[in-house]
Amino acid sequence: MSDEVQPGHVRVRLDLSYDGTEFSGWAKQAAGRRTVQGEIEDALRTVTRSATTYELTVAGRTDAGVHARGQVAHVDLPREVWDEHHGKLLKRLAGRLSRDVRVWALREAPSGFNARFSAVWRRYAYRVTDNPGGVDPLLRNHVLWHDWPLDVDAMNEAARGLLGEHDFAAYCKRREGATTIRTLQELSLVRGDDGIITATVRADAFCHNMVRSLIGALLFVGDGHRGAEWPGKVLAAGVRDSAVHVVRPHGLTLEEVGYPADELLAARNKEARNRRTLPGAPGGGCC
Repeated sequence: MSDEVQPGHVRVRLDLSYDGTEFSGWAKQAAGRRTVQGEIEDALRTVTRSATTYELTVAGRTDAGVHARGQVAHVDLPREVWDEHHGKLLKRLAGRLSRDVRVWALREAPSGFNARFSAVWRRYAYRVTDNPGGVDPLLRNHVLWHDWPLDVDAMNEAARGLLGEHDFAAYCKRREGATTIRTLQELSLVRGDDGIITATVRADAFCHNMVRSLIGALLFVGDGHRGAEWPGKVLAAGVRDSAVHVVRPHGLTLEEVGYPADELLAARNKEARNRRTLPGAPGGGCC
């Protein structure tokens, strides 16, 4: 699959953040539902006074209610549009966009850059509190309340059994033609001085509902309903377990997307599109 920028165009990288509370996710949808992609594309078309809608490609699509602090996207703009507007584009977007979405940086991307396929990891945070009184009202759209006391040490013990490259079918909502093989690079939890537990989840990529399902399993360990070995057993079984709940989206934030050095972008872009299987497993799925 070719990803070459068309002649006369320039690829622009956007770094952005948003509060997902009032959005129906990242991706454009029918029936006029409000989405992050739709809002930014509309604003970009307006401030560049273009008749064309320039489509964004994002590092990681987020579901309704999920937030992002370090989201990355790219857009291919005609060279004349970029040359005319880039000096004032950031400020004009700030004036046009709603206050729950911000573009923080716009710059010409290096050769080979693709916001989705060039990424080598995505890092999410999921925040939860077990405070008997509930969630601070000022944080209610960003922190989940779990009404059982949580043992963070037990949750971390369980998390260690999930690290590495696996088929995460047991923790993903299957999509036709999509692989569920992922490399989970980090899964750790820390309780802050304010009592809020922050789970850091980093992987090369995530399949649908993967982070929220993993957190759901760890919460069952943390509150004593399951032993620390249980999430690993679910993973090994390879099928969805009805006891694994997909936790609510509002506790989840995409914090950062990692990319290789500029000279490695094109190679990573190509590698990420390849068919992926586990060692010794029959071929199947696609990226």
